[in-house]
Amino acid sequence: MATSNSTRETFDDSDTRHDEMHSTIETWLEDLVCEVDDAVSSDQFREWLDVQSEFHDYSPRNTLLIKVQCPHATRVAGYRTWQNEFDRCVSKGEKAIWIWAPIIARKCPECGNSSSYHERSECGYDETEPDEWNKGLVGFRPAPVFDISQTEGESLPELETEANGTADELVPALLEAAVVLEVEVEVVSPRKWSHGSAKGVCQYRLEKRPLVEVRDHENEADLAVTLVHEYAHALLHGGLDTEDERAKRELEAEAVGHIVGRYFGLDTSGSAFYLAAWEKEEPETILERLERISSASQEIIDVVEEEMDKTS
Repeated sequence: MATSNSTRETFDDSDTRHDEMHSTIETWLEDLVCEVDDAVSSDQFREWLDVQSEFHDYSPRNTLLIKVQCPHATRVAGYRTWQNEFDRCVSKGEKAIWIWAPIIARKCPECGNSSSYHERSECGYDETEPDEWNKGLVGFRPAPVFDISQTEGESLPELETEANGTADELVPALLEAAVVLEVEVEVVSPRKWSHGSAKGVCQYRLEKRPLVEVRDHENEADLAVTLVHEYAHALLHGGLDTEDERAKRELEAEAVGHIVGRYFGLDTSGSAFYLAAWEKEEPETILERLERISSASQEIIDVVEEEMDKTS
């Protein structure tokens, strides 16, 4: 996979600055599309995808139950699944997370009950024998599952999505830039973080500025790109967030993070794996949204550079 330039880009403070930046951003986005294509075809991504396919997509009700019982849950599976599919065991003393598991059985074509309940019901259907009925959902039962944090054993493959580089000046400038960008920002300690595996979140609030929260961690380069990612959400994505638009919004925000991080000399090639994981969108969609991505990137870059100039 290609890697991003780690040297900070500079442009003359002239009338052509905007056009030069726009042209460079377009080139960088074209590079990113190629990097995403490379990421998708890589062995690392295929191995990660194979593992992800073993995890269930839980219903909204079960997702809520999981979050209520284990707010930090990220990957959830049953006791035997952890053992048989992932070579991991539930740690001693861990308490199960309880969800509703579907009961699939042959059911009456008329009343929809399983054969045992059908016999006790008032349904008179008898055109076919129960062993000829089609299988379907007949009810739910409580089932125990466990989060990966409750298990130990073989490591699961991870995608290298973090940015790298030196950002000791960039992070403070980004935090100061929030005022000009009309965003409220908080860096939250890992101990107090309540948003699961997310590195950052942007919350839109009625009659208030968007609130950006990012989880603090030692990699300042990745912290900086996470801030930019969430700032991009704040600048571009206010209002209702529909499921159809979610992938496009993530694509735009990550592209802005990639561009701004690269501009300030960070290695943001990990964005390719991040975007590859969003299967709903083709990477070429990045170029279709060039104007939005470019505009947000330039706005953040200009404000951050002003803040840096104040301390230089």
